[in-house]
Amino acid sequence: MKLTVDCEVTSQLLALQQTSAFAYLLSKANTTWLDMPLEALVCNHYGLKPVQDYPIAAIAASADSLEIGHAFWLRADPVHLVMQRDSFSLSEPLPIQVEPEHAKNIIASLNQHFSPDGLTFLIGDSGAWYLCLNQVPHIKTSLPSIAVGKNSYQFMPQGDMSAKWRAYLNEAQMLLFSHPANVARELAGAPAINSLWLSGGGMMPVRVKPHHDFDLMVANSPFYLGLAQWSGLSSQVMPMPLYDVIQNSAPRQHVHLQLTAKQSLDDASFQVLLNALKTKKIKALNLNLGCYERTLVLTMTSLDNYKFWRKLKPVMHFLA
Repeated sequence: MKLTVDCEVTSQLLALQQTSAFAYLLSKANTTWLDMPLEALVCNHYGLKPVQDYPIAAIAASADSLEIGHAFWLRADPVHLVMQRDSFSLSEPLPIQVEPEHAKNIIASLNQHFSPDGLTFLIGDSGAWYLCLNQVPHIKTSLPSIAVGKNSYQFMPQGDMSAKWRAYLNEAQMLLFSHPANVARELAGAPAINSLWLSGGGMMPVRVKPHHDFDLMVANSPFYLGLAQWSGLSSQVMPMPLYDVIQNSAPRQHVHLQLTAKQSLDDASFQVLLNALKTKKIKALNLNLGCYERTLVLTMTSLDNYKFWRKLKPVMHFLA
């Protein structure tokens, strides 16, 4: 079985030393840097092309128990902007995790304020926030992974209607500033939701021929599960532990797997992948590591374990 694994690099992974399985994979694999974020790479694999944006929101919402119809969809992630010396920057985690009751109250307030403008905010079963529009907004947005830690003003909506949409975001920020749910969050020591991040805009696209040979998707995000549903690919929700996925997927030819946020926090998942390579339960491993605006692609087979001349080094040596 061939296995393609997608993973967002975390600070915990960056801190791993040369004795870790993750560092071993980085040391032995063939690596290539791509100048695109992981989400864009995934879209390309499935034959999705950006019109203004990659239509990530519509695809995700379709797997998040929302009625897509012929509307235009945007992700409306709750985020925290940090004041720098002379600008605001987008901070992690992305998006902020919001208590269901707080999310419900904030969404209700947003809809009360913006419904006269034709904006409808919705929450999917996963807890993700979306914005549904009956008209195309004629803006181009930026994926949040590109903007982390940078001057957020440079990544605000662009295009013919950018001024209008920046005004909407300013109104949303003012509404969020004194919202009771935010007051409760700050009292509890949680970061305030002081803005929304719009991205992934588009209508549900027509199915096209994908650029992959996957025969199974294993994931838990609505975007990945929506991609499988849209492209006619078999899918299942990521079980725990990861070892079970590899065992149960043995009859498959090529499995596309998205690590959960929890599985991306330590070395255990990569030890499972390495063990599967060494015991030849995986014939080939493709590992796509999302590093903000870029992606590091690793390719490795069992034979690569014998590259004794490639010395082990800390993870930061490869990803700094």
